[in-house]
Parts: sequence; structure tokens; C-alpha cells
Amino acid sequence: MLAAAATAAALVAWLIALRADLVLSHYDARAHLVVARRIFDSLTPGWQQIGAVWLPLPHLLQAIPIQVDAWYRNGASASVVSILCFGITTYALARLVIVVTGSRTGAAVTAALLALNPNLLYVHTTPMTEPLALAAIALVTLWLYEWVPRNQDRVPLRLGLALFAAAWTRYEAWPVIAMAIAAALYGSARIGASRTAVLRRAWALGCWPAAAVVLFLALGRVTTGAWFTTSFYIPDAYYHGQLSRALLAVWWGTHQLSTRATEVIGVAAAALLGVRATATREHAPLLVLLAPFGAAVLPAYAFYEGHPFRIRYMAILVAACALSDGIAVGFMRRHAAMVTAGFLVGITLIQSPPWRRDAPLVVEAQLDRPLRAARRQVTACLTAQYRGEQILASMASLAHYMQELSHAGLGIADFVHEGNGPLWQAAVDAGPRPPIGWVLVEEQAEGGDVLARRLRQDPEFARDMVRVCEGGGVALYRVTPRTSSRR
Repeated sequence: MLAAAATAAALVAWLIALRADLVLSHYDARAHLVVARRIFDSLTPGWQQIGAVWLPLPHLLQAIPIQVDAWYRNGASASVVSILCFGITTYALARLVIVVTGSRTGAAVTAALLALNPNLLYVHTTPMTEPLALAAIALVTLWLYEWVPRNQDRVPLRLGLALFAAAWTRYEAWPVIAMAIAAALYGSARIGASRTAVLRRAWALGCWPAAAVVLFLALGRVTTGAWFTTSFYIPDAYYHGQLSRALLAVWWGTHQLSTRATEVIGVAAAALLGVRATATREHAPLLVLLAPFGAAVLPAYAFYEGHPFRIRYMAILVAACALSDGIAVGFMRRHAAMVTAGFLVGITLIQSPPWRRDAPLVVEAQLDRPLRAARRQVTACLTAQYRGEQILASMASLAHYMQELSHAGLGIADFVHEGNGPLWQAAVDAGPRPPIGWVLVEEQAEGGDVLARRLRQDPEFARDMVRVCEGGGVALYRVTPRTSSRR
């Protein structure tokens, strides 16, 4: 019932977001559609198009449905997955509260804090990868917590698949999985498993996410020549090398995406769970419930390394707090539980209601909107003169714009990009030449893309290119016929 209500809430949120043109507002939402689409729609189609920066599961799930032009343009098929994931996450976390505390009131609090959160509702209307990661992490936590007390070596297939799926969806899941497995092994040892049994279980659990990581690294090695590929960005000096600021950014982001009350009670409850789990043997499995807080590790590390701040990286922590809030209510006596439940739900409705239009994640998702509007001038210039020539553009920087151009009738097979391997490299090394007739260059974001840097470093690269127009940080160049005579 709670899962169905959450799914219905996400569906309503999707209809509202669709009407407000917010479903694909975030540039990464559009870029994820492009990565899924290019597996078949490409000058060089094939499994190599899966890519090596983002983890592959979300794109593989959409590889076939996204070939439908309408779904590619509006993201509907990917939004359906996100909406269903919201129901799965709500089911798993509410079920956890009932299994741990036996309290339906606590389960209802967790479900309400998820379904009333405007930030979580919004992200579950989009083709972003957070919804799938949240669902996989929630299932891993639930099934792992249920598995430990059984004191058996065999790992259920569904748990193994959930571990694999989480490890193949978002990097934040990696430290969560590590913490969850470590907690499960600790719980197994505390309830009487032998050292040999613990080692067997470590392998039985660890082989699933390990296989996912190894396969992903191998994919990166084959497609890019590097075992691990990172996105290019200009380090943010405010966070780079500043551990305290990086940690504060994680706290601030979590706080902004929820409320102070839900955050404080959630973290306090998590701390008490940790104490209880380590105090007695029978409560040792409770340590597994803290694993979702491991999602804080990756954004903290990323910010420390200078990655620009992104508030959506803390979405998993908001769900972790909702779980802890429900457990806290579940352990209370009836009167106190009802009062606390009413307080948590009430303060959420007052401070961060689901209809809130200025929710931080919604605001962050619209940062590209002014640039998107300005890029329409570039689109008009291109479509007015386009006669089927190939277009050279960096997918790493302009995937979102490639998706926008689908509304003008352009497919991914009309572009030469990094996923085309030798075709792309030849154009970058020697300069564009027929059948390439156009070049799109991102000149502003992250200091400019690889083509912008190439133009700055070697003016000869643009010898046969004529600048036609620009807008929203993107410049359009026409490749002149003189290209064919280049030596």
C-alpha cells in the first residue's frame, strides 16, 4: 500500500514536471538518453557505445525503448523506470522498518518522508540514475539485513543481483556496498559464524559487486584504452584539498534536500543503532542499516578532489535519514511514536512540502535553462543550412545538446563524437573534412570542450572552418570545401 501510494505520488509529480518542461531540464538527464540511444543509433553502433564514464546499467535498460523517437525526445520510457524505482525504494525501506521494529507507524513515517520530499519526487520523474541506485541500495540493505540472522553461507540470487545492479548504477553505491558487506560479515561473526564461514560468506557476497566492477573496468579498457575514465572538469578551488569544506558540503547538501528535524533525528537514530549493534550479539545485524550512509563517502571525496558541487549527490543520504527516522519512531512507545511521527511529517509539510517550486534539486536542474534557450539560435542556424552532412561534436560536453537537436530531426548517427573512435580521433588530429560539414564547439562550460582547446592550441585546426553563429556557450562552424585539398 505504501509503495503504491509512493508510485502514484511520483506519477503525479511526473505529470506536473512534464507540463512545466522540467523532466529533461537537467543536462545530465538528456545526456543519459543520448548514451542509451547511441548503442544502436550511431555511425559505429555496438556494445562499445555503452561508454566508460557513467556506469552502464541505466543505459542498458533503456537501449531498446529509447530507440522510439518519441520516448527519446521526451524521456518517457526512462521516467517510467524512475517512477517504478520510487515504489521499490519505498517498499524496501518501509519493509525494513517493519522487520526491525514491527511498527507500521514507523514504516508510514519513512514512506511519508520519501513521498513528501519535493527533491526526491522530482528526481524520480527524470531519466537520471539516482532513482535506480536508490532502489538497488534499498533492496540490498533489506535483503542483507534479512540474510544475516539466517546464519547460512548461501547468498540468495535476488541479493546477489541487487548487489551487482547497485555496483553497475552509480559510484555512490560502491562504498555503500562495501559497508553493507562488512556489516553483514560482522553480524555473522557476532551471532556465531566461524572464521572460515565468514570468509566463505565474504566471497559469496563480494563476488557479485566485484564482477560488476571488473566488467566495467574491462569495458573502459576496451572502449577508451584506459581502465578508468573520469570526466573533465576545472577543479573548484573552494573545495579542492579542503577536507572540512568537503565534509560540510555533504552535510549542507543533505540538510538542504530535507529538513533540519528529519536530518538531526535521522543521524541521531543512526548513531544509536550503531551503539546498539556493537553492544550486544543479537543486535549485531542492525549495523547493516547504517550502510546507506556510506553514500556520503563519494561526494566528500569528489569535492575534496575539486569536483564542482552538485546537491543531487546527497539524494541517497536523504533516503537514509528517512529510514532512520522511521526506525526511531518504530522503537518508541505508542504515544511518543505518534507525536514524533506527526512532528516529522508536519515539519516536512511546513518547511519542504512536495509542491515546493524552489526545491534545491529542482533549482539545480534548471541551471542550464537560460543556455538552452540561447542555443535555439544555433539550432536555427544549423537547420536552415543543414543538408545531411556529418556534425563533429564532443559528446562529453554536448550530449545534452545532441538530444535537444533530436527535436529538429537529427539523430546520433548524424554526429561524429568520441564514441566513434578512429573517426573522431582523425577529425581531432587532422581537422574536420568531408563528409563532416559542421562543427559544434562548447566554449564556456568547464573551460571549453576538447574542440575548444584544440582551436586555442592550434589555429590551423580552424583553417577550413567558418564561424556561423553562437549562443548558450556553443559555437557553430561550417566546414568549407577547401578541406578536401588539405595536405
